[in-house]
Amino acid sequence: MAAWKLTVRNGSKVSRQGFDDLDAAIGAAEAATDAVLAEGPASPVKAIRDYEPEDLVNARIEIAGKGLLSPPTAGLDIQGDGTLIGFSGGITRRKFPVDGRDEIFTAIRGFLSDG
Repeated sequence: MAAWKLTVRNGSKVSRQGFDDLDAAIGAAEAATDAVLAEGPASPVKAIRDYEPEDLVNARIEIAGKGLLSPPTAGLDIQGDGTLIGFSGGITRRKFPVDGRDEIFTAIRGFLSDG
């Protein structure tokens, strides 16, 4: 059984991959992030109210370790305008106090290595 699980939620599509090595999982998460960003910005959504791209989560990329009750989990949300928001935690998420792709992946690696 894999030590790390990568889950990519991009719109209605969900994919999961298992990895024995944290670096491989992070590398795959970086590739998934680049693929989503290459798709370009999301379109505004009109429903009961209007949602601009910066209000929408276009994709969520999450890496989780092993553990029964609270496995170490970290990842990032890609907003519809291409903004990245890094987080740690599964159910209760805490935003990483960093901006930028490389800084977020450094924070993810640090959190999961310590967790």
